[in-house]
Amino acid sequence: MTTLPEEAPPAQVEAHDLKPIALKHPSWWAGSAILLVALASFVQILATNANMQWPVVGAYLFHPEILAGLQRTLVLTALAMIIGLAFGVVLAIMRLSKNPLFQAFSWAWIWFFRGVPPLVQLIFWYNLALLFPTIGIGVPFGPQFVAWDTNQLITPFSAAIMGLSLTESAYAAEMIRAGIQAVSGGQAEAAASLGMTRAQSLRRIILPQALRIIIPPIGNDTISMLKFTSLVSVLALPDLLYSAQMIYSRTYQTIPLLLVATIWYLVLSTILTVIEHRIEKYLAGDHLPGPARLQMAWLKRLMWRTGRVERVA
Repeated sequence: MTTLPEEAPPAQVEAHDLKPIALKHPSWWAGSAILLVALASFVQILATNANMQWPVVGAYLFHPEILAGLQRTLVLTALAMIIGLAFGVVLAIMRLSKNPLFQAFSWAWIWFFRGVPPLVQLIFWYNLALLFPTIGIGVPFGPQFVAWDTNQLITPFSAAIMGLSLTESAYAAEMIRAGIQAVSGGQAEAAASLGMTRAQSLRRIILPQALRIIIPPIGNDTISMLKFTSLVSVLALPDLLYSAQMIYSRTYQTIPLLLVATIWYLVLSTILTVIEHRIEKYLAGDHLPGPARLQMAWLKRLMWRTGRVERVA
């Protein structure tokens, strides 16, 4: 008599090994088909429309005037963001201060520069000489030590930097303030219990933790600033867009030159997006010290500086 082999017991399946399978609704297929058809039509238009003049686009893509305008656009973006963020940090701290005068000044600054469009500010700063023919340094309500002609001092480049950076300072202040307020208030109390001043706790404890919250909106703001620089064309400042405009005003090849500017803006925006995502990934990674480890690192450094203990385990 032969015996049948015993069947193996069914494998145990853990609950966490089960993965839900989404039901595919018919609208998915219909929507996907519509999107694919629309995308194919768009690509066909770009490839077959002779008015695009792709050979002309390729010829001007690395033209010296275009590259010079591209460099100026990058410089404007970098300077506007650096100056705007520096002012934004100060304004955010003033907004969170217990001093009512600091709060009022910061609120008024943010209210004004967020309410006035950047284009209006650019034109205003460029025509500042109509309001103040000279700008000087001296004693308030007293004599001036030195004075400059405003027309010589306010160039199209300086007017562009002022308009863009002051606008950015108002938006950056609110983003930084929101990031600081998102950090638990117990962090500042713990820092104060270690003998840190408010400035030390802000620099060593609060801002490093708020950085994770601040980086995404600041990254989006940088991309927006890159596009805002195109407004300086009203000041006849040869940025990327104005350089393309100067070329097609001579050659009458409007569409190809606008495509050149569009391509470069898309390339720069893509690069900034990749950099932003890399920074976000780095700050969210496990290799970055968390709040507890970060505080312990600052605690060790503080203890070594003050000589309270010889070693912190």
